[in-house]
Amino acid sequence: MAKKPKWVVEKEQARKAAGNETVWLFGLHAVRDALRNPARQKLRLLVTLNARDKLAEAIAEGGLEPEIVDPRKFSAPIDPGSVHQGAALEVQPLSWGGLAENCIGRENPRVILLDRVTDPQNVGAILRSAEVLGASAVIGTRHHSAPETGALAKTASGALERQPYLRVRNLADTITELQGMGFLVLGLDGEAEQTVEQALGDHKAQPVALVLGAEGPGLRQKTRETVDKLVKIDAVGGFGSLNVSNAAAIALYASQPR
Repeated sequence: MAKKPKWVVEKEQARKAAGNETVWLFGLHAVRDALRNPARQKLRLLVTLNARDKLAEAIAEGGLEPEIVDPRKFSAPIDPGSVHQGAALEVQPLSWGGLAENCIGRENPRVILLDRVTDPQNVGAILRSAEVLGASAVIGTRHHSAPETGALAKTASGALERQPYLRVRNLADTITELQGMGFLVLGLDGEAEQTVEQALGDHKAQPVALVLGAEGPGLRQKTRETVDKLVKIDAVGGFGSLNVSNAAAIALYASQPR
């Protein structure tokens, strides 16, 4: 039997390691919502007595026996500066499935794509806005977007358990795939000539995907070339810029049919 090339062995090892990776969620909101999520594989729960009392119903739903810890010796492997509120939960990352099953089927679907947005707090805030404003999915890339972490989950305040967050291999290919599904793909760019509303005109009933880049560099050139149109958020005055999570919320709201 021929020996596998080194790169094949390394790829298989990386895939196996990724399958064994776990995430530590922390904070009362994030832990409560994960305990209540039947799709979430839960492994280990560390709580102080006070946090156990606050999470009693969710712990009963989650079916996981908690380990009671001294608040002065909170031993979960999380950043010492994390505001854990006495609760930490080890879980497997969620698997949301593929693009089509998450993005097709809803009336007037809206999707957010992130081009190199790596700050977990920004992504967590975007997930929260996406859930409130009815986005079908938030999509980042596997190598240049924030992975599922405790910090992201805490900022998302429970939305990570309910809002599909997909990470794809190639953003430009995903944009092309969405275009093939009938989506109008709009890239946010402060220098664009049209606003979100102007670009959509009377076509707000069409599926829409909004692409946002990292603060500073913005969209990559390949992304700019692949989207259908570049759009901006109408601003009062000619100065200032929005945080990417604020821009995502405003653009999503502006794209909604009303």
